[in-house]
Formats: sequence, C-alpha cells, structure tokens
Amino acid sequence: MILRGQDIYSSQDEATTSPSSSEDEKETSEEEKCEVTYPCDGELLMTCSLIVDSGSWYNCYSTRMVDKLGLTTTPNPKRYQLHWLNDDGDMVVNQQVEVEFSIRNYKDKVKCDVVLMEACHILLGRPWQFDKKTTHDGLTNKITFTHKGKKFVLHPLSPSQVVEDQVQMKAKHDQEKEFGNKKKGD
Repeated sequence: MILRGQDIYSSQDEATTSPSSSEDEKETSEEEKCEVTYPCDGELLMTCSLIVDSGSWYNCYSTRMVDKLGLTTTPNPKRYQLHWLNDDGDMVVNQQVEVEFSIRNYKDKVKCDVVLMEACHILLGRPWQFDKKTTHDGLTNKITFTHKGKKFVLHPLSPSQVVEDQVQMKAKHDQEKEFGNKKKGD
C-alpha cells in the first residue's frame, strides 16, 4: 500500500450516521459509516510518500529525509545488510531515527532504520503492522487498525496516482541532485 499526504483515510470516531427508516440504509457496512476526510494544509505540512509493506521485516526512513530535515540519528543496536532497496548493492544499516508523522488525525511516532531508498520516504513494515494489529483487506488493499481507541482505515493510491507520485519524487530527486552538483561547481 502506498500513501501520501493527500490520501484518503477514514476514522471510526468521525463517523456520521443519520437516522433512517429504510432497512437497506440501516444495513450499511461499518466502513460506510466512517467519514472520509482529507488532510488540511498547515504551516509545517510536509508531504511524504509512505509505503506499508507486509514483506518488510523493518520500518525504514529515507537517508535523504534525515539529511533534509536535520534529524538526529542513533546507532542501530542490531546492524544488518540490505540489498533490495536500491541499485547500489548491499548497504550496512547502522542508524535509526524516531519519526513523527500524521495522516489527518492519526498521529504516531515510529522508530525506523535509516536507509538509502528511492521508492518512498517512509516504509512501514511488519513491526509497525504488528504493533498496530493491522488488518489488511487483500481485495480492496485497505488497512484497518485502532490507535488510541480510534479506528482508522487507510486507503491505497490508485495505480495512476502511484505513477504520478513516483514521477514527482524522481523529478524532485533529480532537481536536488542538479542543485547539489551546481553547489559543488561553485
């Protein structure tokens, strides 16, 4: 599942139901009772690309974001090597960072391994899914979980939105590279 700041999600606590005499309307699913909401703009709003991946044994955060935001890292007590996140071969993962993020009213803090990756900024793997006791609907690709007593349903991007997101990330990355090369030339 890929999410970004403009993504849709729903929250049980924001559910709106209206009284109805129709039996059909009373039989709406729990999800339909949830209000679909969008994130709002704010002074410090930063849109990040986020992937929820049940195949990943780790929560990961991009080295580019750590550098860009000036986040403080700590040594990873269990160093390991990764290969699949980029084309540069094996890399040693030896740093961690605590990342605060939010998707509308869902605010959380996650300890992530710092890795060089191009696919996204934040990768939430099995540790996050286990901690949140997430449920994945394989048909709709929605992820449901409860956080601080509130139920959340995360909806995936459409395939065209995924392509758009990846194109924007690549353009931004290329722009940062070009800017970095110009600075080195000065």
